[in-house]
Amino acid sequence: MLVDSLDVSPARFHADTGWEIKPEGACKGDLCLPLPGGFSLTDAAARLGMAVVEEPAHGLWAVGPESVTGRALVSAEAPELELADLDGRPWRLSSLRGQKVVLVAWAPY
Repeated sequence: MLVDSLDVSPARFHADTGWEIKPEGACKGDLCLPLPGGFSLTDAAARLGMAVVEEPAHGLWAVGPESVTGRALVSAEAPELELADLDGRPWRLSSLRGQKVVLVAWAPY
């Protein structure tokens, strides 16, 4: 989820993350986690184990995905990814759907 403000509505949070904000807390499927004090993006993200990372040069924040326990993602479904192969042709991650895939990422910082 990319946002340009941390003032996000419960409806937008639900649409972008799948977590519905109800009186009993943040709910997805049969799982509901209490949100003491009501909904705020930063509080909900902390409770759900979502990283919130600011990109000040562009005025954006990246949020999620949830880990709930802080140790593992609750979903193994990757978003669509398209890159050029060595010959410059477009290649999509979804072309490997149904197969086991290991993604390795590296950053120099």
